[in-house]
Amino acid sequence: MKAAIYYKRGALDVLQYRDVDEPKLSAGEVLVRVRACGLNHLDIYTREGSHGVKAPLPHIGGLEPSGEVAALGPGVYDWQIGERVLVGAFTSDGTCEFCLAGHDNLCVNRKIIGVQVDGGFAEYVRVPASAIVRLPENVSFVEASALPAAFGTAWHMLNFRAQVRPGEWVLVLAVGSGVGSAAVQVAKALGARVIATSSSDDKLEMAKQWGADAVINYSANPNFQHAVRELTNGRMVDVVFEHVGQTTWKASIASLRPTGRLVTCGGSSGRWGETDIWGVFWQQLTLMGSNGCTHREFFQILELYGQGKFRAVIDRTFPLAELAAAQRYLIERKQFGKVVIVPD
Repeated sequence: MKAAIYYKRGALDVLQYRDVDEPKLSAGEVLVRVRACGLNHLDIYTREGSHGVKAPLPHIGGLEPSGEVAALGPGVYDWQIGERVLVGAFTSDGTCEFCLAGHDNLCVNRKIIGVQVDGGFAEYVRVPASAIVRLPENVSFVEASALPAAFGTAWHMLNFRAQVRPGEWVLVLAVGSGVGSAAVQVAKALGARVIATSSSDDKLEMAKQWGADAVINYSANPNFQHAVRELTNGRMVDVVFEHVGQTTWKASIASLRPTGRLVTCGGSSGRWGETDIWGVFWQQLTLMGSNGCTHREFFQILELYGQGKFRAVIDRTFPLAELAAAQRYLIERKQFGKVVIVPD
């Protein structure tokens, strides 16, 4: 089969598009013929070996594959060849204390598809049968592969962690990203008013089309809390959807009203942010982390999408042979929404 594989970590030139052996199935596994696979910054970090991500080598990335069941391993009886499926972004053991408490996204034995094990940047991917879900007929493969990381993460952050309520103000950082563009739709679905930020006026115009009530260009306003104050008539926001990190952290906290909540799922600009501790306790602020989504939430997102509650925000697709160009496109922040890889 064809795959985008690398034998050492490094720059884009380590990626090789070549023939590799088709995966062999063990008990409880299925082989999925990949029709589409979402591209994420985590794929870039994995290829670089940066941000503390160390995948086994050689390695095939890609954590959002969708396609058709191509083969069944021993002991798999609930699936049929040819069924349309979406692969969940991770596997869990179902037995640790976090899994038993419903927090399987924190499973102590969690393995992320495309990071700890080979992923979907290939014609076929091998996964546990427990990691796949049937696709509604009205959801295309490209749409499906735009959902797990973006909408799953945004749903977990805003619905479960921050518990956004109708009428609240939500500030969404870096709206042009896959998770940022999804957050606008999730926040609106929860009844919130949304302020979107970006360093691109074009992306801010797109954000308005996807439901943002107001926008801020933070390249022109690095201390964007002042623009937030003006847009909210001095009230400030209830929730900040943060995933940029170091460069926006201080202004993000300063954008919160008393009792406000900041929820973060990443730090692409750096891991360390300046925090005014006195401001946190004086205003009773809540700073919280968020990590992916649970399997239960994964099913919720797919059901809501099938009902037309959300729409995939897809910037463009790249053929698998051009994965390096696709990753460069993401690194240069040219996209609005998701970039999806499609096998040739």
